[in-house]
Formats: sequence, C-alpha cells, structure tokens
Amino acid sequence: MSARLTSDLWVSAYLTRLRLADIPVYVTAKGDPTAGAVLVKVALLNGQARAYQRSFDLMADTRVWVVLADGPEAEVDALLQRQRSRDPDLWVIELEDRQGRSLLDQPGLAE
Repeated sequence: MSARLTSDLWVSAYLTRLRLADIPVYVTAKGDPTAGAVLVKVALLNGQARAYQRSFDLMADTRVWVVLADGPEAEVDALLQRQRSRDPDLWVIELEDRQGRSLLDQPGLAE
C-alpha cells in the first residue's frame, strides 16, 4: 500500500515538471491543501482546450487521468467554473501547449 500525497505537494511537483518541460502553467484555483481534488486544463492556443480529472480505475486498482471535457475553450472554462462552484476545495491547474502536452501520462503523476 502506498502513501497518498497531499494535494499541495502533488501540485508543487507537477508544476516543477511542467516548468522543466517549458510548458507555461498557472494555478487558477487553490483548493484544500491536504485532500482537494485536482483538475488540469490544457489550452491548445487555437481556441480549443481539454480538461482532465483523476479517477479510480477499478479494474486495474489504480488512479488514472481521464478527459473530463474536450472542445471550445469557453465551454471547457464554463465546465471548470461549474465544478469549482460545487467544490470549493478543488484545485484548477491551467497550462498552455499547442501540442496538448500535459505530462499526466508520465510515471509518478497518476498517484
């Protein structure tokens, strides 16, 4: 059984990885530092965006990142705003990358 990272520690490590990859990133909503859920928005800089949320894969017994929304950036932003209004403990991380890189598929970021 692995220990679960606090949200603020995970976010800090994620921001460092993104900066090392030269991917601009912003924390647009700070959530609960211990257990707040994290949403990641990737702006493709062409009017489109994608948002990810962490989910639990029961078949593999692991946490995975899944696409929550994909489409026009204004629609993705509206969905993130609705999610945030329902959950004030939610973290929202926004990054900008024309290639759509989020690094969420890299080892250590799904935990």
